[in-house]
Amino acid sequence: MHRTLSGPRAWLSERDCDLGALRELVERETDPADHPYASGVERNVPLYDCDRLRAASATADGRRDVQTELVRALAEGPGVVVLRGAFPDREVVRRAGAAFDELIARQRASGAAAGDHFARPGANDRVWNALEKTALLDPEAFADYYANDMIALVSTAWLGPGYQVTSQINVVNPGGAAQTAHRDYHLGFLSAEVAAAYPAHVHRLSPALTLQGAVAHCDMPVESGPTMYLPHSQKYGPGYLAWRLPEFQAYFEAHHVQLPLAEGDAVFFNPALLHAAGHNRSTDVRRAANLLQVSSAFGRAMESVDREAVTNAVYPVLLRRRAEGVGQAWLDAVVAASAEGYPFPTNLDSDPPVDGATPSSQADLVHRALAGEWAPERLRAALRDGAARRES
Repeated sequence: MHRTLSGPRAWLSERDCDLGALRELVERETDPADHPYASGVERNVPLYDCDRLRAASATADGRRDVQTELVRALAEGPGVVVLRGAFPDREVVRRAGAAFDELIARQRASGAAAGDHFARPGANDRVWNALEKTALLDPEAFADYYANDMIALVSTAWLGPGYQVTSQINVVNPGGAAQTAHRDYHLGFLSAEVAAAYPAHVHRLSPALTLQGAVAHCDMPVESGPTMYLPHSQKYGPGYLAWRLPEFQAYFEAHHVQLPLAEGDAVFFNPALLHAAGHNRSTDVRRAANLLQVSSAFGRAMESVDREAVTNAVYPVLLRRRAEGVGQAWLDAVVAASAEGYPFPTNLDSDPPVDGATPSSQADLVHRALAGEWAPERLRAALRDGAARRES
């Protein structure tokens, strides 16, 4: 029997992945009455006219009411909202777009090919860390672009103050294949095995730590392959384990929705929503979007720790104790307390994913070193190289 996250289970596994339970959640109609600020609901997705949102948000009480509705839509509703006319001044979008085009041209000229997490390299033009690169290339265009009130409205609604914005440019060329359906950062980037090692309450918490979004930098008819969504799927508890399973992929293929976007429109969605970039079946549309990932201020530790120095100091002890026959659990506990166990944030240009959606963490390197009985000098060099790759 499928048991939900509200039940007694503290851990999830693929045995909890019941397609029927997902269907109960997603095969429903989004009620327009739940979204009074929306101009309409299309294919279960609320559509918001941003001029109306701006007028409604002119007072503090009005802004709070709008944000409350957006949070409900992202958490308890369909999990995705479309903001029509998020950028009313198309020239702001085009100036930023010109900077993006220059970044792509420089990347191509350098011979670099930026791969994707869920699509083959070469299917598109992707620029990692476009936020920093755009600011350094054209700070005026950057400032006008990120002064956008709708990005701030939704980001503070979902995450509160102190959020951090990152972005990647993604241009899917005509013929570019669709992505596979997936969930996003954090747990969505981990293997099913690693995701299952996190307790159920972390599966509930993870989506509250990030907000996913995209700004359309061209008109995107459906044939150009705008992002596919499965509304309401963010509420499915075991979804971080389920999305890779063939029956869930097949269901997504059969039931996803796509909406056309105009240049300057924006979409924001819960990172737990099942979604995937679509197949660009057009012959002449280079589908260009600025993919936004906005992170909570709370996704950081209280103290700064030089974990590279700690790891180098402790590794000879680990190596010696392993040779003396200490158990793996002892080693794992010390590695967890000393080395950085998570591979992000990093520079995905120089530190790309390896054998999956994530690069190697410090802890991965230490475990590899122990298994191979590396000399401390070899691990020290590998950690230094890894730190250099992570620098922007």
